[in-house]
Amino acid sequence: MGNMPANLESSADVAVENDYDSFAEAYAAENDSSLVNAYYARPAILDLAGDVAGRRILDAGCGAGAVSAALRDRGAVVTGFDRSARMVELARQRLGADTDLRVADITRPLPYPDGAFDDVVAALVLHYLEDWTGPLAELRRVLKPGGRLIVVVNHPIILKMAHRESDYFATTKWSDEYDFNGRKAVLTYWHRPLHAMTDAFTAAGFRTAVISEPPPAPEAHELFPDEMARFPSGAFLSFLFFVLEAA
Repeated sequence: MGNMPANLESSADVAVENDYDSFAEAYAAENDSSLVNAYYARPAILDLAGDVAGRRILDAGCGAGAVSAALRDRGAVVTGFDRSARMVELARQRLGADTDLRVADITRPLPYPDGAFDDVVAALVLHYLEDWTGPLAELRRVLKPGGRLIVVVNHPIILKMAHRESDYFATTKWSDEYDFNGRKAVLTYWHRPLHAMTDAFTAAGFRTAVISEPPPAPEAHELFPDEMARFPSGAFLSFLFFVLEAA
């Protein structure tokens, strides 16, 4: 989960817990209608997923369920989990009792059998983690052979653009302050260079099929004219999108 960086403060020694329980409602309200989430990340995910009718999809880090709902509307059989119990409650309110939603931590063994899913979506999740080894192994385990993992993470250029003195090639912890629908929150991420991401995917048994830097949805220009006026090309960099195939 995420938003466009507003007031970056990069620091390797700032310890901030990503406590979504404390601002879940505010984040969910922002997520439903913001440029970065509703008109950039979510449309890009759906475009990369393509025809999902009848496919079993795990939404890893489902938050309040916006991506899950969009996938279900397109005919997918959706399952989701999130570390935040409050986010899972909000997802249940959105999706109803018939959707399998659980509180689970991606850094621990997941409560699903081997090969249970055709696709997994991990949107704005991995960039909170220093070590991707265990989480990627679990996501590979629950995917059937040939299944797809759609990953969305902070674009690795963002930290360097905001802080020229930072080392692009270092795995670096940094924090950023946000305003989610009037509620202040601080999130802490782990920056890693592009090659470290793709190396981790390969080591976990994935083949990188797509790397995407998509533009926002066309209607973003009409809905957010002031924000989009900052980008003469009609596009901006905030996240990086991958489609991986399980070997």
